[in-house]
This record gives sequence, C-alpha cells and structure tokens, in this order.
Amino acid sequence: MHTFEVWAPIPSSVRLHVDGGLHPMRREDDGWWRADVDASPGTRYGYVLDDDDTVLPDPRSPRQPDGVHGPSQLHRIDPNGWTDHAWTGRQLAGSVLYELHIGTFTEEGTLDAALGRLDDLVALGIDFVELMPVNAFNGTRGWGYDGVLWYAVHEPYGGPDALQRFVDAAHGRGIGVALDVVYNHLGPSGNYLGRFGPYVSTNPGIWGESINLDGHGSGEVRRYIIDNALRWFDEFHIDALRLDATHALIDHTAEHVLEELSVETLRLSAHLRRPLSLIAESDLNDPRTVTPRSAGGYGLHAQWDDDVHHAIHAAVSGERQGYYGDFGSLECLARTLGHGFFHAGTFSSFRGRVHGRPLDVRRVPASSLLAYTCTHDQVGNRARGDRPGGYLDRGQLAVKAALVLTSPYTPMLFMGEEWGASTPFQYFTSHPEPELAAAVVEGRRREFGEHGWDSDDVPDPQDPETFRRSLLQWDERTEPEHARLLECYRQLLALRRTRAELTDPWLEHLQVTYDEDERWIVMYRGAIRVVCNLGGDPVTVPVGGSPILWWDEPVVNRTRSAVLVPGHSFVIVEFRTAA
Repeated sequence: MHTFEVWAPIPSSVRLHVDGGLHPMRREDDGWWRADVDASPGTRYGYVLDDDDTVLPDPRSPRQPDGVHGPSQLHRIDPNGWTDHAWTGRQLAGSVLYELHIGTFTEEGTLDAALGRLDDLVALGIDFVELMPVNAFNGTRGWGYDGVLWYAVHEPYGGPDALQRFVDAAHGRGIGVALDVVYNHLGPSGNYLGRFGPYVSTNPGIWGESINLDGHGSGEVRRYIIDNALRWFDEFHIDALRLDATHALIDHTAEHVLEELSVETLRLSAHLRRPLSLIAESDLNDPRTVTPRSAGGYGLHAQWDDDVHHAIHAAVSGERQGYYGDFGSLECLARTLGHGFFHAGTFSSFRGRVHGRPLDVRRVPASSLLAYTCTHDQVGNRARGDRPGGYLDRGQLAVKAALVLTSPYTPMLFMGEEWGASTPFQYFTSHPEPELAAAVVEGRRREFGEHGWDSDDVPDPQDPETFRRSLLQWDERTEPEHARLLECYRQLLALRRTRAELTDPWLEHLQVTYDEDERWIVMYRGAIRVVCNLGGDPVTVPVGGSPILWWDEPVVNRTRSAVLVPGHSFVIVEFRTAA
C-alpha cells in the first residue's frame, strides 16, 4: 500500500491515475489530497484535476521516464547502492570547484560518462564538481535552467539512479558534489504547477514565471523549495547547492526564504554530521547573503563574485562592452582583489545607478566569494559562445589563472578552461513546440543586438549543430599548446594546496601593488608574491625573492630585488628573510 499525496488547493476535485485506473482522493483542510492505493516502485501515476481528463505529472515527481508531459513514476534511491559510508564531506573554504554541464562534458552526455572523467579531475586537483542543473526540463538538450519538475533528474542524463552513481563515485575519489538548482522561475514547457496551487507569483519574471514566495498560499510553495533542497542533500548525498539568480527571488516576508533555507540546511547538516553548503548566484553585491545570521545576514556559505571576474577579464582582455564598462584598469583590479566587490556603494554606468555595498572583510572571509576566469554564463552568454582561448593568447590565459588560483577567494573553473579548450559553449535548446522554438531564437538575437553584438553572429539555439559544437574534445589536451596550459593549471593548484598563505581567506592579510603604465600587478600572500605582466612587452618589477613557478621563465637581478617578467606572463616568487 502506498500513500499518494499532492498539494492542490485550487481544484475542487483531484483523482489519482494509477496504471490506467482512476481513484478518488480525500481533501484535507490544508489543501493536501491523499489516497492509499496498492502500488510498487516503477508504477506510473498522475493526477486528474476537476473535469479535465488530462493526466498531469506529480509536482514532486521523483522520476519522469517519458519526459515532463508524461506520467510520473514511483521511484526511490536504493540505500544499498551507496558505498560512500566513510565520506565526511568537504567545506568550501580551501576547496577548488569545477563547473560542468553533463550534456556537453563528454561525447555521450550522461552522468555515467561524466563519472568516467572524475580521475582526470582528481589529477587536476579539484575538490568539488558543480553540476549545472539536472532537474527535468522539456526536450533532450539544454542548459537546464528551463526546469519544470524540480524533484526529477533529467532522463537523457541517466535519471536519478545515474546521479546516485555519479555522487557515490565522486565521494569515493574524495570529490564533493555541488548541484545547481533553480528556484527563481519555471520553464515555459511542461509547467503545470499553476493548475495545482498558487505556485506562480504575480510579479513579472525575468526568464519565465516567477515563484510565489510571499503571497497567499506561499507557505507551501516555500516548503516545496526547501523540501527539494533538503532532498538533494539527504537522499542524493549532495554536498552543496548553487542557488541560481537569488536576486530574482522576490520575498518581502520578515524571514527571507534564503535565511529559512539556511536554517533548515544547518539543522540537516547537524543530523547528517557532514558539511552542507549553500552558494548563491547574486548580482546585488549585497554582503547580507554571506553574512552570518547572528550578524543580521542570511547565513549562506558563499556566493559567486562577478566583480572579480569582470576586473580580471577586462584588465587582461581589454574588452569594455556592456557590464565591463567600469572595469579594465589595474587600479580597479587591485581594488577588487582587495575588497571583494568593485561596486560597493559606487556608481555603475551599466546600471545607471549606485550599486552594491562594502563587504566587512573582518567579519566575512574571502573564501565566501567564488572567483573564476569564466563560467557557463560568461562564455555562453557571449554572442558566439566563444571561450577566452578564442581571442586571448596562452600567456594571457595563464595570467588569468594565476590571479584566480592564488587569490584569497574560493576558485572555480569552468570545464575545459584548464587546457584552453577550443570548443565554444553556446546557448542551445531543443524545444519541441515550434512557436516556443521560434520565440527563443528571435529573443536571443534581439537581446544580443541590444547589447551591440551582430545578431547574425548568434547561432540558432535550436540547431542541433549548436549543441554539437559545444561538446568538449578531450583528445586535444595532448596537443602541445593545450598540454602546456593544462600543466600550468596543475602546478598552480598543487601550489595552492601545499602553501597555507594561498588559502588564507582574510583580505586584511592581502596586499596588492601595481603599475598602470607598465601593466604589472603583484599580490602579496605571506612569503609568496604573485607577479603578473598583463602587457605584451617585458617589464622589470621591483619584487624580491626566488622564482618557484612561472609561465615564461623570468630573469632575477643579481641582488634578487627585482624580476624581469616576459610579456603576457606571470611568475610566483618566494621571499624569505635571512635567519
């Protein structure tokens, strides 16, 4: 006997559809409907609302074997399928993350195939893999941010059992798993939640229907989100969640849903006796996100920091379009490296207003901010989806890597950057509905046109070739130019792991000097000095010490008080005072 239950306060009647038969359900005062029916794992089921004979999937469906429009399937994770009993988890501080998209990480595009590449990540020096969304969305291929059934795992990736195998294998190799989850909007195809209850907000969404977090009936909607997050942690042994676009979570209640989730996560972490982390994506530059609850914050563990990315990218590449307009100088780069946010109560020309708030560096460690040379957004949201390796030389890529991987922040790599992958990462979709497909194509080109890109350069997201162009080509790692960059990344990550100065998270201990005209910048990390030449010509930098790692070999003067750094290169020197 199985108890089926669904929250559906809107319809006046709900019937359970199980293997072709209909069963009445009883309504409780709280809007939940329940029915006890003989059913076993693998049973297909759904719900019929009022007089409409359409069988709708369960909003909390654990599996959708026939896609988001088909029936749900009873499924549970096999507790005997885990071998990670000795896994005690990983904290974010001191770790290095690696963001990947399951569909393009390997030729097969499945969780099981990605599992086969975990040893490569171990050899690289990765501590966490961060999976782009794997929740169920319509179509076979896409970025995953159009999810409509948040509890189910996308079947083309292998479904829930494959996710279990992936997490278990990662833990067996000492790697934690972070999962990207989207709670700020719903996708356009397969979204039936609004027929069950007041899941959708009246506030206009940026990318789709937004979520009702503070209106009538929002208590159960918030519970829908929190229960989903806890399920990934508990049932799937996930170690961290990356919360997509938290700035789009419109919540005017006294306890923001992020704070509520923080409280619930801490409670579960104590029960499971392993660290559980919450990472926000936010463009607000609001320190409350990562400020402890005891100090009036939401208590999340970390957030993405686009300002660090923008400051490094604009300074190295020279790009100034769009939101790069305020970035690019070495003064900006030094200020951002030293304070976490560049816009911290300062005017943003891109937004046309004052933006952000200063970070209290005595209260919030730099490890609470994720730094990166690129992400799926910073690559995929370029018109052609071209990676930095498509327009920067290998020395410039190495400089960007050195600045991120030796910074006080928590570093994150985007799949393939470690060898300068030649393949783009373009925006791709596979919407079966012709009208929706056409709207996505037109909207994408119009958006880039408004930002100054040539709309003719924007690939058709619906074209299967757009997806295929984005598949990583692992074989190219052995080519000399790629192999050299890969080895540089490995050495930088090994140095970070062995030197305590490089994981020191307190910005008060960081010093930065630079020369705007000669285009060099130096980060002082204890006895370590990270010297970067962003210009194309060699420069002499007045920094003493012995070189221990470099891109192009530097020349140290006789007194070891200065170093000649080749153009587009870095050198890491160690300074030791005489005993």
